[in-house]
Amino acid sequence: AFLRGHDAAADRLPVSVPEIAPALAPKLTPPRYSSPIAPVWIPPPSLPRGHPVVPQRPVFPQLVRAAGIIFSGRVTSIGRAPSSPGQVSSSTTVTFQVEHAMRGTSPGQSLTIHEWGGLWTGGERYRVGEHVLLFLYAPSKLGLTSPVAGALGRFAMDSQGGVVLNAQHVATLAADPILGGKTKVPYAVFIRAVRRSSGEE
Repeated sequence: AFLRGHDAAADRLPVSVPEIAPALAPKLTPPRYSSPIAPVWIPPPSLPRGHPVVPQRPVFPQLVRAAGIIFSGRVTSIGRAPSSPGQVSSSTTVTFQVEHAMRGTSPGQSLTIHEWGGLWTGGERYRVGEHVLLFLYAPSKLGLTSPVAGALGRFAMDSQGGVVLNAQHVATLAADPILGGKTKVPYAVFIRAVRRSSGEE
């Protein structure tokens, strides 16, 4: 279930969440760590061309419900924070200038998030000046967060302010009535999909 986020036994109590469609749930063996850290949902392998897997039910509403913070913005700085009690490694700090806020933040805010350092090492990186739209888990007791469902919770923004869907988004969100089959959508259309999925429309 990808809605568990990065909660760990030493962090927060388990939360009951909806199940992801069986066709999308990766069969993973839980990694072993010397001490509790924030587990990360690993996206399914790249899909072969011409053979998209159509979800049995819409996944986008699950993505929306699992997010404590939803916004689009520009990366203004990236740094490292030393480990603190309860953490097994240092964290990466990423600061954004929030441009559009949907949940958990405000337009114009300078928002700094803390991600487990292993995400950066594993290839989930940002660059200064990059424009992104993020679905983030609410910060844990250790102050850590990450995109919901890994790469599924992160969207690129183009120079016109449109939301870009990569190949994984297109395949996974194929059943969504608004986003299904699209590789790029205007921001207003994307917001409509978010509101619809959260029951606001």
